Amino acid sequence: MNAAAIQVKGLEKSYKNLEVLRGVDFDVAAGSIFALLGSNGAGKTTVVKILATLLKADAGTAKVNGFDVATQPAEVRESISLTGQFAAVDEILSGRENLVLLARLRHLKDPGSVANGLLERFSLADAAARKVATYSGGMRRRLDIAMSLIGNPPVIFLDEPTTGLDPQARLEVWDAVRELAAQGTTVLLTTQYLDEAEQLADRIAILHGGRIIVNGTLAELKQMLPPAEVEYVEKQPTLEDVFLAVVGHQ
Repeated sequence: MNAAAIQVKGLEKSYKNLEVLRGVDFDVAAGSIFALLGSNGAGKTTVVKILATLLKADAGTAKVNGFDVATQPAEVRESISLTGQFAAVDEILSGRENLVLLARLRHLKDPGSVANGLLERFSLADAAARKVATYSGGMRRRLDIAMSLIGNPPVIFLDEPTTGLDPQARLEVWDAVRELAAQGTTVLLTTQYLDEAEQLADRIAILHGGRIIVNGTLAELKQMLPPAEVEYVEKQPTLEDVFLAVVGHQ
C-alpha cells in the first residue's frame, strides 16, 4: 500500500446549529482514486474546502501531502489543485490560450510546451486553436482538469466533476480521471453518482449524517450484502448502451 497522501481524523464542522461534519475519518493512498460518495448536502464539498484550506474545521486534523491544513496552509496549496463543479475556463480564449495564460501566471518555463503537452494528454490538440465557447461540455471539463494540472500538483480534488454533463461527456471525463491516476496523481473525487464511484475509485467512502459510515474497496463493500442468488435473466440493453451505440463512443 502506498503512503497516505491525505489523512483526515475527527473532522468536525457546523454552520450555526447545523452539524455538517461530525467526526470524519479517512486516508487516501498516494497515486490512488478515492471517491467520497454522498447525497446532496451530505458535506462532501465541505470536506474538500477544508482540505483545500478554503474553510477551517471546528475540530479534528487533516494533512495533505504531509502538510497540516491548519498550520501549513501555504504548503498545502502548493501541493494541490481544486476543480469545482463548474468548468472555470475563459470562453473568449482558445483552449491553448487558457493553458498558456495559467502557465505564465504560475511562472513556469516554456508555457507553450506545457500547454501543448496537456492538450495532447487530454485529447484536445485538434481543438487547441478554437475558442472555448465552441467546446462541448466534456471538452470544457477536460480542459478544466488539464488547467488544474499545470505545475504538476501531486494531489487533485475533483468536486462532482460530471454534474450536468451528458453520458458521452461523462465517459470522456472518466477517461481523463483514470489518466490522472495512471500518471501518479492522487485524486479525491466527490460524487453523488453511484456508477461513477464504481467505475473510477480504488476505494469508496460513503458520507452520511456527518460521518463516514462505510469505507473500502468495491469488492469489500459488496461483501456487506448477502450473496447473490444465481438466476438466468435475459439482459436488456440499458439506455446508456443504446445512446452510445447510436452516437458512437469516441
